[in-house]
Amino acid sequence: MAEIAGCFAFWAWLRLGRSAWWALPGTVSLVLFAVLLTRVESDAAGRAYAAYGGVYIAASILWLWLAESQRPDRWDMTGAAICLVGTGIILFAPRT
Repeated sequence: MAEIAGCFAFWAWLRLGRSAWWALPGTVSLVLFAVLLTRVESDAAGRAYAAYGGVYIAASILWLWLAESQRPDRWDMTGAAICLVGTGIILFAPRT
């Protein structure tokens, strides 16, 4: 959520005409996101980032609904579910 909130702050500033001050909490939120992502237990950063991608998509759909009051349609939900399945495969597949 930290990345989505940070990116949304910049979206609000640059696309919705909000004050440039929105960039300040957006920047803080994006830095928090980067720090939190390093806390993921993984033997490879690329795998952690790839798995995070599916979570990001699902969280973005949740943001769409809760923060932007746009109800996700069945295609949004189907796409997010497919991405979460992919995340599960990346995280939990047996490795040799």
